Amino acid sequence: MIKKIFYLPFAPLLLLLFPLVAMQFTDQVRWSLFDFVIMGILLLITGFWTKKVIDRVKSFPKRVIFISLVILLFLLIWAELAVGIFGSPFAGS
Repeated sequence: MIKKIFYLPFAPLLLLLFPLVAMQFTDQVRWSLFDFVIMGILLLITGFWTKKVIDRVKSFPKRVIFISLVILLFLLIWAELAVGIFGSPFAGS
Protein backbone atom coordinates (compact mmCIF):
# COMPACT_ATOMS: atom_id res chain seq x y z
CA MET A 1 0.00 0.00 0.00
CA ILE A 2 2.74 2.49 0.90
CA LYS A 3 4.63 1.71 -2.30
CA LYS A 4 1.52 2.39 -4.42
CA ILE A 5 0.88 5.75 -2.73
CA PHE A 6 4.52 6.79 -3.07
CA TYR A 7 5.11 5.66 -6.62
CA LEU A 8 2.54 7.37 -8.84
CA PRO A 9 2.73 11.02 -7.73
CA PHE A 10 6.55 11.02 -7.58
CA ALA A 11 7.14 9.17 -10.86
CA PRO A 12 7.06 12.36 -12.98
CA LEU A 13 10.17 13.56 -11.14
CA LEU A 14 12.13 11.06 -13.21
CA LEU A 15 11.57 13.42 -16.15
CA LEU A 16 14.08 15.78 -14.52
CA LEU A 17 16.80 13.33 -15.50
CA PHE A 18 16.49 14.38 -19.16
CA PRO A 19 17.70 17.97 -18.73
CA LEU A 20 20.26 16.83 -16.16
CA VAL A 21 21.80 14.37 -18.62
CA ALA A 22 21.48 16.83 -21.53
CA MET A 23 23.44 19.43 -19.57
CA GLN A 24 26.37 17.02 -19.46
CA PHE A 25 26.57 16.73 -23.25
CA THR A 26 25.55 20.11 -24.68
CA ASP A 27 25.73 23.80 -23.88
CA GLN A 28 22.24 24.41 -25.25
CA VAL A 29 20.61 23.16 -22.06
CA ARG A 30 21.46 25.45 -19.16
CA TRP A 31 19.26 24.87 -16.12
CA SER A 32 20.00 26.34 -12.73
CA LEU A 33 19.07 24.77 -9.41
CA PHE A 34 16.06 27.10 -9.35
CA ASP A 35 14.87 25.71 -12.71
CA PHE A 36 15.05 22.16 -11.37
CA VAL A 37 13.18 23.12 -8.20
CA ILE A 38 10.39 24.91 -10.09
CA MET A 39 10.00 22.09 -12.60
CA GLY A 40 10.06 19.54 -9.78
CA ILE A 41 7.25 21.40 -8.02
CA LEU A 42 5.23 21.57 -11.25
CA LEU A 43 5.75 17.85 -11.88
CA LEU A 44 4.80 16.95 -8.30
CA ILE A 45 1.61 19.01 -8.48
CA THR A 46 0.73 17.40 -11.82
CA GLY A 47 1.42 13.93 -10.41
CA PHE A 48 -0.66 14.52 -7.29
CA TRP A 49 -3.63 15.92 -9.24
CA THR A 50 -3.45 13.04 -11.71
CA LYS A 51 -3.44 10.55 -8.83
CA LYS A 52 -6.37 12.35 -7.21
CA VAL A 53 -8.37 12.18 -10.47
CA ILE A 54 -7.56 8.47 -10.89
CA ASP A 55 -8.68 7.71 -7.33
CA ARG A 56 -11.87 9.79 -7.28
CA VAL A 57 -13.30 9.71 -10.81
CA LYS A 58 -14.70 6.31 -11.70
CA SER A 59 -16.06 7.01 -15.20
CA PHE A 60 -13.34 6.43 -17.78
CA PRO A 61 -14.39 9.19 -20.21
CA LYS A 62 -14.56 11.75 -17.38
CA ARG A 63 -11.20 10.54 -16.09
CA VAL A 64 -9.63 11.08 -19.51
CA ILE A 65 -11.10 14.60 -19.72
CA PHE A 66 -9.91 15.61 -16.24
CA ILE A 67 -6.43 14.19 -16.69
CA SER A 68 -6.20 15.91 -20.08
CA LEU A 69 -7.12 19.21 -18.40
CA VAL A 70 -4.45 18.69 -15.73
CA ILE A 71 -1.84 17.98 -18.41
CA LEU A 72 -2.98 20.95 -20.53
CA LEU A 73 -2.69 23.28 -17.54
CA PHE A 74 0.79 21.90 -16.81
CA LEU A 75 1.88 22.45 -20.42
CA LEU A 76 0.53 26.02 -20.48
CA ILE A 77 2.36 26.92 -17.26
CA TRP A 78 5.52 25.24 -18.52
CA ALA A 79 5.39 27.09 -21.84
CA GLU A 80 4.79 30.40 -20.08
CA LEU A 81 7.74 29.86 -17.76
CA ALA A 82 9.99 28.66 -20.58
CA VAL A 83 9.39 31.26 -23.28
CA GLY A 84 6.70 33.62 -22.00
CA ILE A 85 4.11 32.94 -24.70
CA PHE A 86 1.56 35.18 -22.96
CA GLY A 87 4.03 37.86 -21.85
CA SER A 88 2.84 37.84 -18.24
CA PRO A 89 4.91 38.87 -15.21
CA PHE A 90 4.55 35.23 -14.15
CA ALA A 91 7.24 34.36 -16.72
CA GLY A 92 9.60 36.99 -15.41
CA SER A 93 9.21 39.40 -18.30
